[in-house]
Amino acid sequence: MKHLLSVQPAEKVQVALESSSVWEVILGIAGYTYAQLRHSFDLDEQWKGWKGEMNSTLIEHLKQIQETNLWYGMLLLQNRWNANTLQEFSNQLQNMTEEEFYEMLLPYKNREAEATRKETALNFGHKNCFTEYAAYFEAHDYLEGYVRLLGERPRVELSSLMLSAMEEWHGFISAKPAWEKWMQALAHETRQIVKYEEPLEEIERITGGVKYIPEPSVWYIKLVPHVSYRPWVLQLRTPDTMLFFYPVNEEYLTEPGVPSIELIRGHKALGDEFRLKLLFLLQKGPLSLQELSGQFHMSKTTLHHQLSLLKAAKFVSVDKGIYSANVKQIQSFSERLIQYLGKEE
Repeated sequence: MKHLLSVQPAEKVQVALESSSVWEVILGIAGYTYAQLRHSFDLDEQWKGWKGEMNSTLIEHLKQIQETNLWYGMLLLQNRWNANTLQEFSNQLQNMTEEEFYEMLLPYKNREAEATRKETALNFGHKNCFTEYAAYFEAHDYLEGYVRLLGERPRVELSSLMLSAMEEWHGFISAKPAWEKWMQALAHETRQIVKYEEPLEEIERITGGVKYIPEPSVWYIKLVPHVSYRPWVLQLRTPDTMLFFYPVNEEYLTEPGVPSIELIRGHKALGDEFRLKLLFLLQKGPLSLQELSGQFHMSKTTLHHQLSLLKAAKFVSVDKGIYSANVKQIQSFSERLIQYLGKEE
């Protein structure tokens, strides 16, 4: 039998690098207001020192962002616009319709819940619709409360808080001497060549080990380098796009003779007897948080705090709730210390 229809070439996922001061401002706000994990951020000590220089308005705005998790909405809006300036971001926000505003800010759950998400955006005046959609995120750390918030506060109030926080944070952080260096580092990073024909391998290389499995309906992948959220890789999914926010190459940030942040972070993680015991146990085999809690007779909250420091240093990895030691990272860490001290075997 002859076939009249020829086979069409398979469509490929589009991969792009994006970076701007607006992305860095939003990620800075997201990192600063992430109370549970902030102790593991590279900039935490600097942020603590800078807090005394912040005016009361900025402090209040950051407090509200922490309570509402509106940084998540800022990321979703910036994903749509890729604004290069705060003014451009502001103009886009002010020109949106009500339906567009809520359609953009409501988080994606899955294909089964997508119709409900869009219906909620259309019925933005009905609080109960947001309550029903929030139930899809019942087990999530913050998205359930975030969705409820969108239905409880007027759009003008939400927009005002986002813009005010971004303007205040940018005004404060861009006055720091480090800001110009950060912008230069991000510019260097975005000039690197991305091998678009091998997107999965490229994602793993650039993010430092994230193994992304293609998902249905995801046609775009964005790689966004950052300084403020170091050392973490933040992932965010929209209906058609997967975003990976990854730490900018440290070579662009470190002066000659100055130890890398990675080296300092690693020694902080290892400079504690309990964390060394954790690492020793995990080298014997993977364990869940429940199993670790039983071994050490310690609360999961306390354990999670300690494990986050080891994860930040990449000495420990977690997959589906199971923690394991990253032996290669531990070995290479010793090699980097020898290299920094200038003593080769």
